[in-house]
Amino acid sequence: MRMTKAFIPTLREEPKEAEVASHLLLLRAGMIRKLAAGIYSVLPLGKRVLRKVETIIREEMDRAGAHELYLPAVQPAELWEESGRWAKYGKELLRFQDRHEHWFCFGPTHEEVITDLVRREIRSYRDLPRCFYQIQVKFRDEVRPRFGLIRGREFIMKDAYSFDRDEAGAEQSYKVMVQAYERIFTRMRLDFRMVQAEAGNIGGNFSHEFMALASTGEDLILVCDACGYSASQERAEVGKTELPSPGEEKEGPRERVATPGQRTVEEVCRFLGVEPRNLIKTLIVQVQGEPRAVLIRGDLEINLNKLQRHLGAESIELADPETIERVTGAPVGFAGPVGLSLKILADQSIRGIIRGVTGANAADFHLINVKIGRDFPEPEYGDFRLARGGDACGKCGKTMREIRGLELGHTFKLGVKYSQALRANYLDPQGKETLMVMGCYGIGVTRALAAIVEQSHDQDGIIFPLAVAPYQVIVVPVEMADDQIREKSEEIYEKLTEAGLEVLLDDRSERAGAKFKDADLLGIPFRITIGKRNLANGQVEIKRRGEKTAQLEPVGTACARIAELISAAWAAEKPGDKN
Repeated sequence: MRMTKAFIPTLREEPKEAEVASHLLLLRAGMIRKLAAGIYSVLPLGKRVLRKVETIIREEMDRAGAHELYLPAVQPAELWEESGRWAKYGKELLRFQDRHEHWFCFGPTHEEVITDLVRREIRSYRDLPRCFYQIQVKFRDEVRPRFGLIRGREFIMKDAYSFDRDEAGAEQSYKVMVQAYERIFTRMRLDFRMVQAEAGNIGGNFSHEFMALASTGEDLILVCDACGYSASQERAEVGKTELPSPGEEKEGPRERVATPGQRTVEEVCRFLGVEPRNLIKTLIVQVQGEPRAVLIRGDLEINLNKLQRHLGAESIELADPETIERVTGAPVGFAGPVGLSLKILADQSIRGIIRGVTGANAADFHLINVKIGRDFPEPEYGDFRLARGGDACGKCGKTMREIRGLELGHTFKLGVKYSQALRANYLDPQGKETLMVMGCYGIGVTRALAAIVEQSHDQDGIIFPLAVAPYQVIVVPVEMADDQIREKSEEIYEKLTEAGLEVLLDDRSERAGAKFKDADLLGIPFRITIGKRNLANGQVEIKRRGEKTAQLEPVGTACARIAELISAAWAAEKPGDKN
């Protein structure tokens, strides 16, 4: 491709809207353009990269035994009502009516659609297991889209769905897909980690996220270097908190003190001169409509997902101010466990506190010197906190540390959540109706592009791995007006193209400096520079993107040398087979 014929609208200035490196560089390299909040056009150069990302995904999905299909993006409300998600999914679901006033949604995911297809077409155990996948546009109406392709509303996603006869088969399908994901992200040259995760709106009882490690990542990951445990912050298990040593604290008589207008942890602690870790927060939650109290240390945050799993509840949410006042007798900020006639659960972090500060269940009053077991009954303890760096590992008890990442993919063990709701049965060998056991596996395709750039760039631009680079080689004539330089550049371009390489010829009448800047910005792995001085000596310059030094090569062997370098690069990028 010649740059005079290509559409690569690079930018010299940094776009003000860009917040992270990938957003900035994809805009500057002319790969994406914003249409609306969280909605981007992908331009030709970016599309070439996406196509290579999709090719890697397709090859590994096919290798894993999945069958590609295409499912409708527009989905009828009736299917979502069958699964129970039409009302539960929330405002991220883009709902609309057609001319007949029938309700539809633009698919954020396709569990209902694929399950409906399979329940109609597969009836016998002989037809299982099966796995299907597609690569398609999704839409989720994010409340705060940001970071370009990292958190968009419209995006390209690969989603796959497995159907098995039983849990043992589903476990094997899950293992095969995890191995495929490891190969996919390795081939993309991503530094990633698989972590335990929450299932979220998709559901199921077990899931993993594949995270690209990046300092600008949206997600916090907790890692234990001692035992290798890793999980998303929402899922990470925290080990038991050490109790205060005997005599370390002396209990005192409980007192009721006035705290006018002091509602938040910060305000109460400042007013009473105590540390947040000595304050016992009392949160009122609704567990399937029933109010309960949950206690947690003042310097920690509650994790409703853990609480929901502990209780085996279908839904849980923080109570509204009206409910809080009705069950505690006090406005928000003054609830406490003493005298509270609700079932009380507590995070293990408060275990052993004997001089705690709590709300007094009365406006503008708190209690001090509160002792668990004396002033209110011992609650039901559990791990209900949002984990953070420095916490004890829930597996081995050693200290966990924090790293940040971008979610690349998510794998779910769905069990019979959807097959039961949509009655996706098959006949077993005895002719008995049996529920199919499902798995679900997603990869953010456009997000993978952003993650590659986020991890692989320098101050000059993108550094694409060879496997996903838009072109393998860029040929840069220093002066297109010079006949000898132009002719030799054309000759090299033609030879490399005929050899089957992907080549971009910068045949623009630009200054050499501008051409070099664009070559670095675009991240093309190899650059051949044809200049007057080197050409006079029968040489051209070859440089690998990201390396500081270039090498001179005789003109006659330059094409062969580039082919050797690309072959060596391919070999270095080839992943090991984990099957």
